[in-house]
Amino acid sequence: MWEDDDENDSWDGSDEEEFQKEKDRINNHPLKIKGMEIYKLTNALVGSLDEARAELYGSLMMESAMIISAKFSGAEGVNDYILKMENATIIKIHARSLHSMTYQLALEGTHAEEHLQLLRDAIQEYKEMFVVWVKGFASAEKYDDGWGLFID
Repeated sequence: MWEDDDENDSWDGSDEEEFQKEKDRINNHPLKIKGMEIYKLTNALVGSLDEARAELYGSLMMESAMIISAKFSGAEGVNDYILKMENATIIKIHARSLHSMTYQLALEGTHAEEHLQLLRDAIQEYKEMFVVWVKGFASAEKYDDGWGLFID
């Protein structure tokens, strides 16, 4: 069935090196590093929730924290403006959701305020770097996907 795949296989050692360099570039980007910090802080907060609140809030908080870093990697790995903007929008939504959850936890008295503030501060720092990052998107490289978003 896939016998012809081997005939057209052009992957070689230089491709592997290029792939690894790109992966390293993305993983060492300040936004990726800050996103992983947000993930670790979120994990620590969720890990200290009681069972009922962990069930209620934990998966939502962890999902948002994971999506922030994953969508950054997806956006940073492509040149297409539309894909970058889609991923950036998803990042913003999940960062705002995670930030809002810290206030819900504060209302319920689940954590010391200073622990929640650590996550809020990390999200704020992320937001400031995010704004600069998005301004650097090259809008000239657009591939219309037919959905009508982020096109002139």
